[in-house]
Amino acid sequence: LKLKRLFLFQLFVALFITLFCVLGTWQLYRLQWKMELISEITLGLNSTPVTYSNSIKKNYQRVVTNGFYNFKDQIYLYSLNEKGKPGFDVITPFNTVGKEIVLVNRGWIPKELKEELLEINSIQGNTKIIGLLKKIHKANIFKPDNDINANIWFSINLDDLEKFTGKKFSNFVIYLENLDIKTPLPRIITVDVPNNHLKYAITWYSIAISILLYYLYFRKKK
Repeated sequence: LKLKRLFLFQLFVALFITLFCVLGTWQLYRLQWKMELISEITLGLNSTPVTYSNSIKKNYQRVVTNGFYNFKDQIYLYSLNEKGKPGFDVITPFNTVGKEIVLVNRGWIPKELKEELLEINSIQGNTKIIGLLKKIHKANIFKPDNDINANIWFSINLDDLEKFTGKKFSNFVIYLENLDIKTPLPRIITVDVPNNHLKYAITWYSIAISILLYYLYFRKKK
């Protein structure tokens, strides 16, 4: 019976040491990914605008183009502003003079402004836009489904967009850069992104070492 208990205790120790080491290693991988992302954003923010084309696949590349907004197919992506207030990012299809279409994130509005179409959609005629090209990432499993009928979206799903608009879009959105516009308020992309992965990695490894030391002390006592 004692041998069985000892075996179970050793198994318990080995499993938890392995678990915390895996968690620490995963955080190191996340740290590497976050550093590459910060570098990518920094390069993008310092890039010279190039003429937009659907063939451009460079994340955070600054682009410029001329064309017309298509307000009929505009969607509202649920989001919070910097102060945590709920509202929507206004995502508007843009027809370029090169006969291409691209989604433009024009910025954030409060919930109550969703129906104020005249104020939101005041831009008419041929328009020049400059912004950062950002890749659309697949929504996580915790995101609710898009309510296409009510035009309330929780993620940019290209299949849902095709159902809603009858058009196909590339896997990138232009985040509009224009500080003179207040409605919608453009999203400001910066390199100031949370990066606590090294701290988390040290925490997990420290727990694993603590368990190991406790086990060795227990063995010595016995």
